[in-house]
Amino acid sequence: MNGYQWVVLFAAWLGWGLDVFDGVLFNFVAPNCVPTLLGIPLGTPEAKSASLTWIGILTSLLLVGWGVGGIVFGRLCDQIGRAKTLLITMTLYAGGTALCAIAPNIWVLILCRAVASLGIGGEWAAGAAMVAEVVPEKRRIEAGTILAAASPAGLFFATFVTYQIQGVFLKDQPSVAWRYVFLAGLIPVVAAIVLRRYLKEPETWRALGGQVRPKLTELFGPKYRAVTLGGFGLSLVAVLTWWCVNAFIPTVAAGLATKWGTANHLTPTALRYLGEQWKSVASTRFNIGGLIGILLAIPMAKWFARRVLFLLYFAVAGISILATFGLALTPPERLWGYFFIGLSVQGVFACFTFFLPELFPARLRGTGSGFCYNAGRFVAAIGPFVVGSIAAMGANAEDAAVRVLCWVGIVPLAGLLILPFVAETRNRQLADI
Repeated sequence: MNGYQWVVLFAAWLGWGLDVFDGVLFNFVAPNCVPTLLGIPLGTPEAKSASLTWIGILTSLLLVGWGVGGIVFGRLCDQIGRAKTLLITMTLYAGGTALCAIAPNIWVLILCRAVASLGIGGEWAAGAAMVAEVVPEKRRIEAGTILAAASPAGLFFATFVTYQIQGVFLKDQPSVAWRYVFLAGLIPVVAAIVLRRYLKEPETWRALGGQVRPKLTELFGPKYRAVTLGGFGLSLVAVLTWWCVNAFIPTVAAGLATKWGTANHLTPTALRYLGEQWKSVASTRFNIGGLIGILLAIPMAKWFARRVLFLLYFAVAGISILATFGLALTPPERLWGYFFIGLSVQGVFACFTFFLPELFPARLRGTGSGFCYNAGRFVAAIGPFVVGSIAAMGANAEDAAVRVLCWVGIVPLAGLLILPFVAETRNRQLADI
């Protein structure tokens, strides 16, 4: 790969990493943000219940906006270009996230998150299409996997920033600290300004003469219907599983810390600090597992067919979720389960970066990849809402959340039924027309 190809990969990597960073910030600050905006005292059972409910609601709304943005901007990147769309979406999700910092109530927060979700959803299709078209054919799997590694990097960054602000610098001001966390969402704007000087549209897209007018209906014509539905089905399973598990990591980790700390007679102040630490630990283990799972896609994609790849990731995901939340484990042991969940639930997304672009020709690559990867979010949006609502109804919110999350393990196992209907694209070169 030459220097410019590395610049493109880095630009797309940064766009996706900061996309995830902005997308999950709310989940980390929700235990303090939601009660503050609703006027509920922090640390009370009412605050915990409200946090679970609104994490589910706002995550589901985020996924709906993500789906809309993914489809709209996926089509737009086929029309106006990959690089332009990447920069537009980065600016959009950064601005929407930063505006959450000044939200006076929960309804304004929802509006700001809706704006951010459009950009978050639109960024992936532009970045994935650009990387697939610019890097050498023989390096597409490696480049796609490096691109996917941006997701755990974004989660690491979100964990670090949140802990430094809420757990270190403003640890005694929980009702205010979350606003500064959201302000960190402006970082992608700086990145977009810098990248604007270096990016140009891929030769594959420019060869089309700027006359691309993709239509969503073409994805469901006789030629592409089967591959579209196969890609959509796999994405739906992966997205539904990821968000049902990931959205509640901070809340479950804080609950486990409370249970363990109470049993060991910690003071209220020590309990609060332990909660922040365990949120960081759970997220870090999920991310480390995810990074390893993503990198494993490189050798596995060369050894196995695409269908076998998805089979392995989905099977491990189902087993690890059922074991982590279904077995009688101590709180510290349950935290370790997030490593194995990340290995599979996060790792599978490496496959989409090279699998979805393989399904469609250049004139439909952004439209098709964007639709498959994001349309499933409309259905997946039901998951976090249901999990959060059911968990909030329990007498002990954290224990209820663990019981409900156990059932999420059925989702990836059910996804195995889709595999016989998925197109096999191993050793297939990208189509230009």
